[in-house]
Amino acid sequence: MKTKLLHIFFFCFLSSQLFAQELLPFVENYNKSNYQGDNQIWNVVQGNDNAMYFANNYYLLRYDGVKWEKYTLPYKTIIRSIMVDGDRIYSGSYQEFGYWSRKNAKMHYVSITKGKKVFDAKDNEEIWKIFKFNNKIYFQSFNSIFVFDGKSIKKKPFPFLISYCFVIDNQLLIASVEKGIFRLTNGKIEKVNGLSLLENNVIHAIQKHENKVYFFTKKSGVYVFENNVLSPWKSSLNDILKSANINVAQFIQNNKLVIGTANKGVYILDLNDGSYKNINRNNVLMNNSILSIGQDSENDLWLGLDNGITHIEVNSPISIFYDSSGILGSVYSVASTPKGYLMASNHGIFKYEDKQLSLIQNTQGQAWNISKIKDQYLIGHNEGTYIYKNDALSKLSNINGGWNLTKSGINNSYLQATYSGVVVYNNSNDLKQKTVITGIQKPIKYLAQNRKNEIWAADNNRGLYRILYNDDYVTTKVENVTQRSKINNDFGVKIFEFRNEILFLIDNSWYTFNSIANQLVPNELFNTNFKNVSDIVAIDENHFMVLQEGLLYHISAQGTKFIKNCIQEKYYKGKIINGNLKVFRDKNSYLLNLDDGFISMEFKYDGKKNVNVKIEAFNDDILVKNNSKINHNSELRINVISGIYGASKPDLFYKINGDKVFFPVKEGLILLNNLNSGSNDVTIYSNDGLNYNRITGFQFVVARAWYFSNLMIFVYLILIGLILYLYYKWNKMKYIQKLELQKEELKHQKEIMEMELKAENELNIQEYEKHILELELQTKSSEVAGKSLSIAKQSEMIENIQNILDTESDFNKLKSEIKKAIKINAVNKHEWEVFETNLNQINNEFITALSKKYPQLTSKDIKLCVYLKMNLSSKEIAPMMNISFRGVELHRYRLRKKLGLAQDETLSKFLLSI
Repeated sequence: MKTKLLHIFFFCFLSSQLFAQELLPFVENYNKSNYQGDNQIWNVVQGNDNAMYFANNYYLLRYDGVKWEKYTLPYKTIIRSIMVDGDRIYSGSYQEFGYWSRKNAKMHYVSITKGKKVFDAKDNEEIWKIFKFNNKIYFQSFNSIFVFDGKSIKKKPFPFLISYCFVIDNQLLIASVEKGIFRLTNGKIEKVNGLSLLENNVIHAIQKHENKVYFFTKKSGVYVFENNVLSPWKSSLNDILKSANINVAQFIQNNKLVIGTANKGVYILDLNDGSYKNINRNNVLMNNSILSIGQDSENDLWLGLDNGITHIEVNSPISIFYDSSGILGSVYSVASTPKGYLMASNHGIFKYEDKQLSLIQNTQGQAWNISKIKDQYLIGHNEGTYIYKNDALSKLSNINGGWNLTKSGINNSYLQATYSGVVVYNNSNDLKQKTVITGIQKPIKYLAQNRKNEIWAADNNRGLYRILYNDDYVTTKVENVTQRSKINNDFGVKIFEFRNEILFLIDNSWYTFNSIANQLVPNELFNTNFKNVSDIVAIDENHFMVLQEGLLYHISAQGTKFIKNCIQEKYYKGKIINGNLKVFRDKNSYLLNLDDGFISMEFKYDGKKNVNVKIEAFNDDILVKNNSKINHNSELRINVISGIYGASKPDLFYKINGDKVFFPVKEGLILLNNLNSGSNDVTIYSNDGLNYNRITGFQFVVARAWYFSNLMIFVYLILIGLILYLYYKWNKMKYIQKLELQKEELKHQKEIMEMELKAENELNIQEYEKHILELELQTKSSEVAGKSLSIAKQSEMIENIQNILDTESDFNKLKSEIKKAIKINAVNKHEWEVFETNLNQINNEFITALSKKYPQLTSKDIKLCVYLKMNLSSKEIAPMMNISFRGVELHRYRLRKKLGLAQDETLSKFLLSI
């Protein structure tokens, strides 16, 4: 119960809120952040150069469709009014008026009043309006008019306070604030009879239309003067205008009247049928206070607001339904009805009738698609499928998610893609007769059929399937065609039918199915013409729309040629729902869904008009003329100005230096950086849908870098020559020095080598002699030691024997004493050990070397070798070794064998060599 009450409350809330939406002309708003100026826009005009000019308080604004410019008066007073006359833009300010002219892409001001006594010091005059009458320029304040004939200025004061002057039927009418309407005739002010109803009214506009004069008062609405009778305007809008406070009014093309108000925005009235549209803050305007109205060459409107500027394309073939409240949500599909429109959005199903938008009861939730079949509308919804017919909505099916509906190519049946498979509607007169193809439960988003019992289905996520089924609608086979064709990236497959042929958009490439090869093959025609397409939607057999590289194109197919009409990005920028592009054809209009409403478009192929563009190029904010030179490594800004602001703005492209690629001119601006030095050529082209046509070109020269200038090149040559000369001289000097150094080095090396060799030889000789001396010393020492010991003992023994011989006479006793002396004088064991130790120390190096070389030698052998090295004879060695002479000889023989000496080798010399 609570849920039902909530639904009822929500529905009533929506119904009460959605009454102000309507299909409006496209509107562009410009605020202070765009033009960098002040709030109020007091006047709007288009110059002969097609640029738009605005009186914006302290600034004169200029907008050429590419860039904004702003200028101030010499004394920086407020600019209240502007008017175009030829190449001049006249402006009026506080005690000042003059004109602006353009030279070298800048506006220059000339004061008309400077140096002339035009204003009295006590007057507080501001020029609120400028107009031309009888070939003279009139500058009007609230107290006077100043007439300028090109040379002199004449002042005509008013006897009363006025609002504005108006030129009607070659008469100058003056609207006083309290006393009614007057005319100026031959310099005299006369009251116009029959207009007493206008007294005590502030009149902000007087316009003549179809032999009627309309008076637009600030608070009393509109009066019409017809057949010499003044009466209130008989229009339902008049009562509204009385409380809206009229500020400005103007009749425009196609029998329309535009009225700008102080608090309710602007009203655009169609005098043919009495219908009107109110554009205000509630829909698209930035604020409701309209201060001025201007028109451009396309007869579109420019509104000066109390805070900003608005461009309204009242003559554009494009209209927009915009929901500023957010209640409608994102529109996924739209269709026209006899009374208005149906919209499927993420918030439900809405209808728009009699300027009121309302949610159809019990349809809250995601709605996907609306398709018209004869006089009924099939609506796919998250909760199922609905039929809308004769202003009534009924539920047809509970199968969730009717994404898309497509007509079969073999009969009059319709195929519906849903969250869980495919539904077939065989009878267009009775859609309740439907059949679900069993055996497939995939979320299918796109469908197509050109053969009986065969359906092509694109999965919502990835994959393209070929579904075969029998006459009982039972699936017999499901093939994943992208896998069979070895296409790896098969996410988001789209199916498109063109002239009875089914095409598949997979990963930015186009394919068709080759039944012989049983796989997908590239389609040359579409791959050539439609690269980088992210979405495509069919309209009819020869028309479709594509989203290519972020831009939307309407395509008209003529044979194998495709006429491409680019839809300006401003109409849909940031509003297209990716992957859900849908178009509904409504007679000559096309309805395209957006994420906050929809747009209605009309396309006419009556040939493209000749395009004239103007180029203004700037380098460092300095105007660059054709064939001029710009600085190296600087930015060149090329403004391509068409002077067209609305729907007929041409699609422009450019090529640089004959490149093969055509680049789009986005927002009329070409930025060029990092250009090579030398001549460059930028060529501007338009596109008629089939061909690129050259319009104009701009040539310029990029200067060489300062370090490549002629002077610098001359300096470089001198420096290079000087460097080469100095390098040559330096190399020559270094070479000579090197040769001398090498010569000296060789000489010194030779001397050093000689000295080193000599020193080394001397050292070697000294070492050798030292070694020999040491050996000889050792040998001599050994010999001396041995000889000394032997001589000492022998001397001692001889002395003892001599003493015995001298004292003893008895032979036996003498013999005994001599033996005793010999025994006493024999070397004792201790003395002999000391002798041997000293002998070993002296010959330690020899003994060590001999032991290493001949380890088989005994100590006795080594002792013999030492004695032989000392050059002792066998006789001398015998007592030292305590053996006989024969024993020494035998020992020497054995020693030779151990040492492996030949017969002719001397043992003593051999031992000396060790």
